[in-house]
Amino acid sequence: MSADRQHLHLVPNRFTVGHLPHATFPEDDEWIALVRAPEGLTVVREASPYGDAQRWVGFYGDPGDGLDVPGVLAAITGPLAGAGVPVFVASTYHADLVLVPEHSQKSAADALRAAGHRVDDA
Repeated sequence: MSADRQHLHLVPNRFTVGHLPHATFPEDDEWIALVRAPEGLTVVREASPYGDAQRWVGFYGDPGDGLDVPGVLAAITGPLAGAGVPVFVASTYHADLVLVPEHSQKSAADALRAAGHRVDDA
């Protein structure tokens, strides 16, 4: 895999990112990703179609060489930052789930394509 030209898929689900300031683990098991930090717990969940929370869409790369390829995340977040698109990242061993606000989906996909990445819609 080349860091500068990746194949990204738009995940069909929508997500929410929440913060539980005094929790060490969520009370349910309906989460996608958890990050525990001194200031509390960050929880990524599938979004409800009826909720009022900010919804995020996810771009996910083809599983490649895991942790052995430098610059993979930077090659994605750099063009998004240049386009003014905020991100939240949940990393796995094989690839990164790069979340962007749902209203920024088109500008994010356009920025990634302009940077040379292949982006498949859901």
